[in-house]
Amino acid sequence: MENDKVLNYVNELLFQGMDVLEDNLKINGYNIEYRKIYFKIKKHVNMFLEGYVENRFITLAGLRGVGKTTSLFQIYDYLINEENISKNRVLYIPADELDYLGTDLYEVINVFIKDIHNSRITNLKEELFILIDEAQYDKKWSRTGKIIYDKTKKIFIIFTGSSALDFEMNVDAVRRIKKELVFPMNFNEYNLLKNKISPPKNYENIITQLIFTGNVDNAIKKESEMNLNLLNTNKPIVKEWEKFLIYRDFPYGLYMKKEDVFIRTFAMINRIIEKDVFTLKSFNTNTISTINQIITYIGLQDPGGTSDKKLATILSKSAKSIREILDVLEKTQLIFSIKPYGSGGKQIRKPWKYYFLSQSINASIRYKFGKFNIYDRKILGLLAENFIASYLFKLRENLNQYLNIYYDPSINGVDFLIDIGDKIIPIEVGLGKKDKKQITKAIVKYKSEYGIIISNTTEKIRKEDNIIYIPLIAIS
Repeated sequence: MENDKVLNYVNELLFQGMDVLEDNLKINGYNIEYRKIYFKIKKHVNMFLEGYVENRFITLAGLRGVGKTTSLFQIYDYLINEENISKNRVLYIPADELDYLGTDLYEVINVFIKDIHNSRITNLKEELFILIDEAQYDKKWSRTGKIIYDKTKKIFIIFTGSSALDFEMNVDAVRRIKKELVFPMNFNEYNLLKNKISPPKNYENIITQLIFTGNVDNAIKKESEMNLNLLNTNKPIVKEWEKFLIYRDFPYGLYMKKEDVFIRTFAMINRIIEKDVFTLKSFNTNTISTINQIITYIGLQDPGGTSDKKLATILSKSAKSIREILDVLEKTQLIFSIKPYGSGGKQIRKPWKYYFLSQSINASIRYKFGKFNIYDRKILGLLAENFIASYLFKLRENLNQYLNIYYDPSINGVDFLIDIGDKIIPIEVGLGKKDKKQITKAIVKYKSEYGIIISNTTEKIRKEDNIIYIPLIAIS
């Protein structure tokens, strides 16, 4: 692309900065609250300004709708209005526009440095901040980041994008990147943003320790603190939790009515199909219909029983094409799979269970097709199971890559088995009274030290013999 055209584009980006900022920091007239990820990035920014230059190449990867772009604009606002960085030192680049302009990130950044700051990248005098949204639209984004990282310590750069960013990283860039994952909210973050209720210090870490170690003492203390805090909402907590479960785990759900959230979430699913799926793999356009059918099928059935062969038969497609679609959908993190526990042969023969990263995606699909009834406790139970599956998936992604999650393929087996190398932890989830037959059977079968029952009828964390009971709200 001609240099003058790129320069005009960069000038336009700088000129539009504050206007775009205003448009992206409010929803329906409400200021958008800061998610935890904002404070993580802000810490990296502050350390950079203080002279610590290691974490200056940041990626924010995650599902659409979790607030990555909003966090980027909030950092933009922080730099301009709180740190008083001059506007020409902060460049926001929407990478999805670049292909239409016939340019790429490297060229835009080079023009920004050369023509706006009259410098070469190797002899910059002032710190610059480059905030790149939808980075996956430039296939060479990570190489661009690596080049900038290697040539100067004066540029702080953030790339946001879909979960596909993980699969597009240049091998040489990986060791330079500070990767931050962004997921839908949990109930603690929801209460912090919606009801201004802070969780007790280290609450989530202690609940995690409870699951991994079986030690309930610290968890019981923290749960008591949390329950006292929740009284300050002046709302029925169970109803508040059900709202969160059904439609309020995405940030935009904080400011919208239930039906509007369902509509927006379903539109987000379509954007994932149209934008992210085809970024990862070149399917023909006829495949869109098949992808929609697969997502709908997963959304309307109970978890489990989904095999590529079964879907291939139902949709009259080859098992190979179904496997390819499921694999790409997992890479977008719209869905994730849980395999049956057992040998490699059993994992191939038995169907996998598929869950959505957010249980509210499941609710939105059911709403779209007239299959959602808020008074149907079975549906709420399915959403609760999806929520706990997602909770375990996020634990693995955030804390322990060596944590393995399975389901119990036995007849009437427990919902989940966690394998942390030296032990198996069986977990059963549900709404309504849960007896201990299944969990007791699993403890014996898998020689487990203890098992866990997570239920809405459990009032407080407690341990009876080798069974730990956890309220759904406590683990949320």
